[in-house]
Amino acid sequence: MKFTNIIVSIFLIIFLFSCKSDNKSEKNSKQRDNETQLRHANSNENLNISLLLDLSDRISPELHPNPTMQIYERDINYIKSVSDAFIDHLSSKKIRQMNDKIQLYFEPEPLNQNINEISSQLKFEITRQNASLDKLEKIKQMYSSIPKEIYSLAIKDDNYVGSDTWSFIKEKVDDYCVDDGYRNILVILSDGYIYHEDGKIKENNMSTYITSKYFVQQGLKGSNWNDKYTNQEFGLIPAHSDLSNLEILVLGINPNTADNPYELDIIKKFWADWFDKMKVGRYEIKTADLPSNLDNIIQNFILNI
Repeated sequence: MKFTNIIVSIFLIIFLFSCKSDNKSEKNSKQRDNETQLRHANSNENLNISLLLDLSDRISPELHPNPTMQIYERDINYIKSVSDAFIDHLSSKKIRQMNDKIQLYFEPEPLNQNINEISSQLKFEITRQNASLDKLEKIKQMYSSIPKEIYSLAIKDDNYVGSDTWSFIKEKVDDYCVDDGYRNILVILSDGYIYHEDGKIKENNMSTYITSKYFVQQGLKGSNWNDKYTNQEFGLIPAHSDLSNLEILVLGINPNTADNPYELDIIKKFWADWFDKMKVGRYEIKTADLPSNLDNIIQNFILNI
């Protein structure tokens, strides 16, 4: 009798475990189905993706070495993840629905004309008239090779002209990055600092630039930085009145925490408030993590899942 009870108990445990595994499997299956449905629904959207590269001295392996992975190498892989997401989106659409764009910009433009010339090869407009597997393969190849050339030339020149993201938003974002009938996405590769000698404007405690030195000069250092930021109305001057038809993904924030442990929070505060004041439709701000860690975030943002 005792032996029989043991056998029954064993079968009962196996049965309960099996039911639990089936429920988990069914739950995972439903989750995958929901993600597939979302991806299918979003595939009907027309994507207009723009990348804005910061080719300031942040990419210099000599000035800002990173033993884990150099900043320019991270950028190259971020760009690849963006292009992969674009290709995934196109692959999920019917040819007759295709009307999608991807392109790359700088602000200011590099002095090296070779960089400007080869970057123009990264501008693609895919429609039902020109869509093909060969075209998708060309996008993949170009976005895997040309960014490497761009960064190699910029580092070799060793003539870094800064990053004027503020002016790009003010002067060019409407013409270059926002089109009616599209889901407009701007991917900004930046360490979080915005600076160009010819674009410095300051109005009270609002400015068109932010640097590590600027934070120290303004006393935005220490645990009370947020109180000072709020009470004295710091921030970036809005460069636009309404960007509700634009989504922005910022990648590569790399603060100087050695001198200011609060610098990451300060940078994110400046950017987030700036985007809110300009009514950006949707945004995310990510630090300079390894590309393998950010790939899924990039894919989900662009594919809207």
